[in-house]
Amino acid sequence: MNIHEYQAKELLRRYDVLVPHGRVAFTPDEAAHAARKLGGPVWVVKSQIHAGGRGAGRFADDSSGKGGVRVVKSIDDVRSSAAQMLGKTLVTRQTGPAGRVVRRLYVEEGCDIARELYLGILIDRATSRITIMASTEGGMEIEEVAARTPEKILKVAIDPASGIQPFHARRLAFGLGLSGKQVGAATRFILSTYRAFTELDASIVEINPLVVTGSGDVMALDAKFSFDDNALFRHPDIDAMRDESEEDPAETEAARHALNYVRLDGNIGCMVNGAGLAMATMDIIKLHGGEPANFLDVGGGATTERVTAAFRLILADPEVEGILVNIFGGIMRCDVIAEGVVAAAREVDLTVPLVVRLEGTNVDLGKKILRDSGLPVVSAKDLADAAEKVVAAVRTHQSKKGGK
Repeated sequence: MNIHEYQAKELLRRYDVLVPHGRVAFTPDEAAHAARKLGGPVWVVKSQIHAGGRGAGRFADDSSGKGGVRVVKSIDDVRSSAAQMLGKTLVTRQTGPAGRVVRRLYVEEGCDIARELYLGILIDRATSRITIMASTEGGMEIEEVAARTPEKILKVAIDPASGIQPFHARRLAFGLGLSGKQVGAATRFILSTYRAFTELDASIVEINPLVVTGSGDVMALDAKFSFDDNALFRHPDIDAMRDESEEDPAETEAARHALNYVRLDGNIGCMVNGAGLAMATMDIIKLHGGEPANFLDVGGGATTERVTAAFRLILADPEVEGILVNIFGGIMRCDVIAEGVVAAAREVDLTVPLVVRLEGTNVDLGKKILRDSGLPVVSAKDLADAAEKVVAAVRTHQSKKGGK
């Protein structure tokens, strides 16, 4: 789960991490009021969407070329900038061409920036350790830095047996070229941010830019948090920060039914039990020349109702031109899958090819339910056969549409 910048800074502030003062606003008048409360000659008006590159982004219907982060020097400019942003679609490199609608802003006090750095904390699956990354190239996308100048990225992996120690933070501070009181400030910043990462069950914390101010303070000028969904039951306050308007509606609906669903760019819908089998299914579809439309794992103990919801999710995607159901029944029973598929297909007008491969518990009963349903189901004997048949069926379906 992702949250907005202002929410991330609120969490960091709880851990005594230095962040600029700011206020959230949902209308131009609220933005102007926030600026008055903050005081000062300079403010930054920031669009709040779940995507990076906001400053370099552009509003879809604005020819001025101004981005989603603006530095202004009067209350009137705060209000007018807010009016130009709220309700508008901001397009950045991370949103794609569709962009995201800006529904809230963060009005923040100005900052005396001496240097811009980068700090990130994530779980490195290659080493199975929490890894802290830092770079002198703040304000840039870290992927670009990694591609062009990988030597400018510093990494420190934390041994889970010892946890983070002050020397880890000092090593990064010296590597960033900090000196004097800046080293102590950076050390405190890194230790506190690491504590926030671990105690809040985050999967990513990214501070970009991490700035050194003219007075030598180290401050988070921007902040991004992503959390492990599986741990949210321990953090109801964080779960309450979820902004469903920033999420794919299909993925939000899937979460309500405890389904693991991710929409992709292809046209072959997949319903599989087990994450590993789902990945293998997508791979073999691509091997046979097709493109998966989604990752969907119904889990090992799904009910008929959950399977029905999963099937409806797949059919709700207008890009889907064929469906592959691939179930290996261990804990999951094949007859439950079959009942869910039949129920959903009868509820929604099924107009695309459906290929089903069932193996395992109650497989014969599951196949009988599908045969007796009267649905145009194509049966497959194994995974390769299923992938070959669904790709062929989609191509036939496309040719028929083209003929019409």
